[in-house]
Amino acid sequence: MPATTVDKAARAARAAVKSTTEVAGDAVEQAERKLNDAAHRIEKALAEGVEQIRTHGKAYAAEAKDQIDDAQRYVAGQVRERPLAATGVALGVGVLIGLLLAAGRNR
Repeated sequence: MPATTVDKAARAARAAVKSTTEVAGDAVEQAERKLNDAAHRIEKALAEGVEQIRTHGKAYAAEAKDQIDDAQRYVAGQVRERPLAATGVALGVGVLIGLLLAAGRNR
């Protein structure tokens, strides 16, 4: 008789292990699905963010280009109107840069 009790206990233990294994497998599958879903949502959000940055970057670059073009036209106009003053300013800036560079070499 003790053998049948041991056999029953062994069958019960096997059944419990099988049940636990199935539950754990289901939990792992569910966790994998949730992680995959989260990864897809994150990937989509990052792609949208990159696209927004790209769009805004192009707009900012275009605005900066327009401002640089305006500044260039202004400077060209001023040089045409006052060539001697522009030459004097350029000479002064050149002398200042030369002095700064020379002072850096003396150290």
